[in-house]
Amino acid sequence: MSDAIPVKVALAQINAIVGDLAGNTDKIVAAARTAYEQGARLVLTPELGLCGYPPEDLLLRPAFMHACAEALADCARRLADMPGLFVVVGHPYQQGNSGDVRSKSVAVQLRFNAASVLSQGHVVGTYCKRELPNYQVFDERRYFASGRDSGLPPLIVKVGGIAFAILVCEDAWFDEPAATAKAAGAEVLCVINASPFHLGKMVEREERMAVRARAVDMPLLYAHLAGAQDEVLFDGASFALDAHGVVGARAKMFEADLALVEVTTTSVRGAVATIPGIEAQAWSALVVGVRDYVGKNGFPGVIIGLSGGIDSALVLAIAVDALGADRVRTVMMPSPYTADISWIDARDMAARLGVRYDEISIVPMFEAFKASLAAEFAGLAEDATEENIQARIRGTLLMALSNKFGSIVLTTGNKSEMATGYCTLYGDMAGGFAVIKDVAKTLVFRLAEWKNAQGREIIPRRIITRPPSAELRADQTDQDSLPPYEVLDAILQRYMEDDQSIEEIVATGLPRADVERVTRLIKVNEYKRRQAPIGIRITHRAFGRDWRYPITSKFRA
Repeated sequence: MSDAIPVKVALAQINAIVGDLAGNTDKIVAAARTAYEQGARLVLTPELGLCGYPPEDLLLRPAFMHACAEALADCARRLADMPGLFVVVGHPYQQGNSGDVRSKSVAVQLRFNAASVLSQGHVVGTYCKRELPNYQVFDERRYFASGRDSGLPPLIVKVGGIAFAILVCEDAWFDEPAATAKAAGAEVLCVINASPFHLGKMVEREERMAVRARAVDMPLLYAHLAGAQDEVLFDGASFALDAHGVVGARAKMFEADLALVEVTTTSVRGAVATIPGIEAQAWSALVVGVRDYVGKNGFPGVIIGLSGGIDSALVLAIAVDALGADRVRTVMMPSPYTADISWIDARDMAARLGVRYDEISIVPMFEAFKASLAAEFAGLAEDATEENIQARIRGTLLMALSNKFGSIVLTTGNKSEMATGYCTLYGDMAGGFAVIKDVAKTLVFRLAEWKNAQGREIIPRRIITRPPSAELRADQTDQDSLPPYEVLDAILQRYMEDDQSIEEIVATGLPRADVERVTRLIKVNEYKRRQAPIGIRITHRAFGRDWRYPITSKFRA
């Protein structure tokens, strides 16, 4: 084929919902129709876009696999009236009718992470993912067999005279699948993906795919999922690279999009969206995480315990951006130790964003608890016990409002607190969704400053500049119990995210006493984190799916 005659390809970046087979099919068909009307003749949709990603143990249910097969056939039928169109759909695929992929009877039944090409009302070819990731948030070997066991050859479809090869996500990170496709006659690589987001991930993705494009001397088209599923996010930013690995098209980040790309055997051309900075990425990720978790699960709104501090202020600003002020309610619950400026700043913050604001004093309930426990605690000084009672009263009030009105409670603890246990089980940890669970305290401050720089001051200046405090005893600040956050977060990143040892961290110049203290707190508070609500993952290692440490453990290095 002449390099001068391009084929128009659409990267259909949809926001799928796990298990919503009818809704996901509608999105695929709608994107295909729009693309077809705009001249596209090949449409790429995301990995497992038909069923949503990750479907987890739904894959082990025969009824789910049967429903996915029916949905694929239905999708093909609904695309039949567009002659000359080829649509690549990601879906789970099963060979055999009995047995279980978890058993040793793999010869009886195999499940695959697959991509099928639909055209003229039929499935014209299927490819099964060969490389199965089993690190970080991935657990694909629990569910799928490698495509090498499928017996299916490389999948190549001719469109406009160009031979397009289909790969699935992780395949493109390794040499063999692309090389095999090239040997089979491929001229362009098409990679469908559901690659979970973390800060900076899209740059890493494009760099790795550029290596792959140059290795096989072919353009590479990368169609990606958008939106959030429980704690993982998919940032979109689908892209196209020419044979030299240069970006020639890029879709928008964190939203559904349809990127049209003119493709030849060496070149790609389309609109190129910009990649925002780290703070903007983090903000968009958190907003999408809240919007999709609340919306996809059908909650009418959210409730936030507003303290006058920076963490709850940040969560409030994110929630309003995600849902609108009318779906966000705040409750200030002052204790005997709540400073006047906390009341003032909380009211100010709520007024700036136009959300409902209520005050419920916990003083009567706190006094009642102390009176009930007076005989048990006779002769003992007040300590963290009384502090935690206050937090648990607040948690009970918020959950009562949630039960009565149906809105979900958003917790406000950050990653630094979750790491060190500077949070109260059944207190400030009580709720349904932990928005900033993977946001270190130093990043909390950066995000607050970033948000205020976007147009108008959303978060009152004093909330950002005053020393953080739980306000559970007189004259309390966080730094009474924790190292400075710059030190704490540096230790946390090196130990928890980068797997450095205590000695390696100390060698960087961080104080040994702080390193030993923080790493000890991370270990002994695992039991708390296991009982925390899920939250949004924005780093390459979060407390959740990719942190699976034993609660009972004597290992201390």
